[in-house]
Amino acid sequence: MLTERQQELVGFLRTYQRTHGVMPSTRDIQQHFGFASQTAAMSHLKALERKGAIRRLAGKARAVVFPEDMERDTVDIPFYGLIPAGFTADNPQFADGKLSMDLGTMGLRPTSKPFALKVRGDSMIGAHICHGDFVILEQKEPKPRDIVAALMDGETTLKRYLIDKGRPFLRAENPAYPDLVPVRELSIQGVMVGLFRPNPNAA
Repeated sequence: MLTERQQELVGFLRTYQRTHGVMPSTRDIQQHFGFASQTAAMSHLKALERKGAIRRLAGKARAVVFPEDMERDTVDIPFYGLIPAGFTADNPQFADGKLSMDLGTMGLRPTSKPFALKVRGDSMIGAHICHGDFVILEQKEPKPRDIVAALMDGETTLKRYLIDKGRPFLRAENPAYPDLVPVRELSIQGVMVGLFRPNPNAA
């Protein structure tokens, strides 16, 4: 039987997973619960593992999974520093590396072909997307207010997709950046479905 604090931690893990598409790091857990150290957070995770509430995986982008998620499809997603023109998810030759992710966690179909983009700069900081993060994207038709990777007038960018009077444009989540209105072309290369934040200090 889980203690009250352990039940709170499981609830936080599930909520964070649904919101961000990945499990929180030990630092995220430490900050959320006000633990004195990441070691304390790890101790709580070990206790949950002993009771069978979670499992911890080595060498994965997520260190923690729920047992019921173990049967889901885990795939290696290519990630890119820049997405070239003419990019397709079927041709990962430009990939800078791979992330091992759970399609079910992100609510994606097994037939999906997601990819990841390494974020550069602070234009999306208002959406809690920081420099160095990896955004997980799927190639599909965007809806207004989706966060998208777009090729606009020859440049690739990550912004929020909006439509005004039938004309699409892109908006940063940082007031220091102006709206981007395409002069010639606007091609949506992917719609954001999740976020992975590397943490070199995480256990």
